Amino acid sequence: METLKVTGLNLDIIWKDKTANFQQIERQTKHSKADIIMLPEMFPTGFYMKAEEIADRDNETLRWMKSLAAKTGSALCGSASVNESGKFYNRFYFVNPDGSYQFYDKRHLFSFSGEHKTYSPGTERVIVNFNGWRILLQVCYDLRFPVFARNNDDYDAIFYVANWPEARIDAWQTLLKARAIENQCYVFGLNRIGTDGNNLHYPQSSYCFNANGEIISEVTDQQVIAELDMESLNNFREKFQFLGDRDFFRIL
Repeated sequence: METLKVTGLNLDIIWKDKTANFQQIERQTKHSKADIIMLPEMFPTGFYMKAEEIADRDNETLRWMKSLAAKTGSALCGSASVNESGKFYNRFYFVNPDGSYQFYDKRHLFSFSGEHKTYSPGTERVIVNFNGWRILLQVCYDLRFPVFARNNDDYDAIFYVANWPEARIDAWQTLLKARAIENQCYVFGLNRIGTDGNNLHYPQSSYCFNANGEIISEVTDQQVIAELDMESLNNFREKFQFLGDRDFFRIL
């Protein structure tokens, strides 16, 4: 597929209420025409550190995502708190319309808020192949660690889902742009909106950057929409072959 239409939801997450969040997402995606629908980090509950209270124990979020992907005909991606064999993970699911899926467990846990005290880190770097596009999955705090996201000619886009508060929003936008430029790829960063149960505020701050660091997304009340173009990306990479001069490091 030469072009990929990606729609991220401007979601004001209802604190610790999975059912209410699932319902509002269903309303916002009812008429979606996107190839991929993105949802923010911990979209069923908000970014909450008492995982024993909110974590999925029966794959309820995954089952709901499979159902919605089938209804909309779009791939669906976003992260949730999950309990697996007694360990908690901040898990980024990518669910295809046919129900097949992959997931990435957040590698860099946000120690500033104590995420590392409750959640276990992921051990694998995950790249999804969807309709001819290679997409690296990343979650929020991962954005601050460029070596982990380094493009080894193995992906075309990075998807970041986040709960990144207003107090540090300049870093969010700056680092998204940097990841796009240094890796010569599209970068779609989807942040939640509203105010969470910790009284942290999240302004509309979701963007998609192209490989030249330009914002290509359009914002509506409920959505952030971007169309990724493979021909444009390949032409840019061919003209500016910067990745060939990159340093090589061992990445998971």
